Amino acid sequence: MTQHSDLLEPLRRGEHRALGRAISWMENGHPGARGLMARLWPHLGRASVIGITGSPGAGKSTLTDRLARALRAEGQRVGILAVDPTSPFSGGAILGDRIRMQRIAADPGIFIRSMATRGALGGLARATQDAIDLLDAAGFDTILVETVGVGQDEVDVVSCVQTCCVVLVPGMGDEIQAIKAGIMEVADLFVINKADRDGADQVERELEAMKSLAMPSGWDPPVLRTVAQQGEGVAELLAQVREHERWLRAHGGLARKAKERARLRFESLLAEAALRRAKQQAGPDRVEALVQGIADRALDPYTAVSEILGEV
Repeated sequence: MTQHSDLLEPLRRGEHRALGRAISWMENGHPGARGLMARLWPHLGRASVIGITGSPGAGKSTLTDRLARALRAEGQRVGILAVDPTSPFSGGAILGDRIRMQRIAADPGIFIRSMATRGALGGLARATQDAIDLLDAAGFDTILVETVGVGQDEVDVVSCVQTCCVVLVPGMGDEIQAIKAGIMEVADLFVINKADRDGADQVERELEAMKSLAMPSGWDPPVLRTVAQQGEGVAELLAQVREHERWLRAHGGLARKAKERARLRFESLLAEAALRRAKQQAGPDRVEALVQGIADRALDPYTAVSEILGEV
């Protein structure tokens, strides 16, 4: 069996095979995963992490592809994490993003990985954050995290990036729904992609109106326009990402985000470990009996949890 010490040096050299195996270890709860992360932890915190989120069909993958190419042209090494829903058939990540990015997938300076929950405890948020840390340890300069902007998993994922770009597109009628989903609250930049379509002006007006209702944070999220398919507006987007990073540095934002991410990591891992331990101590029969009791309305879920924790 491969030990974490066998993966450590190849991973820190940025070898793709070692990196891929290490991410799989984290996703699947390999016995060596914990020791590997402990060895790598002091060497983290160098990479820039950019989130790209938005509704399906907004062109996030094309925009991610263009950003990666622009960063590679500067000589940067780029990691791409495509956070996909879990396939109900195979349990693996839907690989549409990697298919769309096949033009850059062969570049040795780019590493692409699709992430999925696979039903594991901790879900997408933990697995993706582990992958971010491994890419950071492997020496990647910028990490692009692309996610569909729906659900709490994705909100947790984008909470661990330094700059979050929310991508919208004219004519899909999903702008208000995206706002309701709560993903807008974490936006550092708004990107109207496919801005050559009719309706881009209306989307921009809606965004500006929404921004006027938001609580002031000191940073005013700019509204940018791109046509990613043609590469239009990508340079301006990258410039605004860097402007936001400069603002964070000047106002203590990077340290604040690092602490928020540390809290999220700690609390999610604590909850995962506590759940596993509680279920082990109670035993599968007791757990199933409590679940059945809740389903039969003989027991409320709060009392069931208290019983498991020995509070009753």
